Amino acid sequence: MDEKLSNVDPKLLDLLVCPLTKGRLSYDREKRELISESARLAYPIRDGVPIMLVSEARRIED
Repeated sequence: MDEKLSNVDPKLLDLLVCPLTKGRLSYDREKRELISESARLAYPIRDGVPIMLVSEARRIED
């Protein structure tokens, strides 16, 4: 995958919030996901675009 597409602009991370909790997100570079710890959800990034839909998010298990 193109290196540029696999990186997330830090400014974008400051603007995006979890659509469910409105909480902050962290970026998991290895899995290419935005993580909402409070909602226990991981939102995928596809072709450099964060998919901020709860229905598309992966549930994080303990």
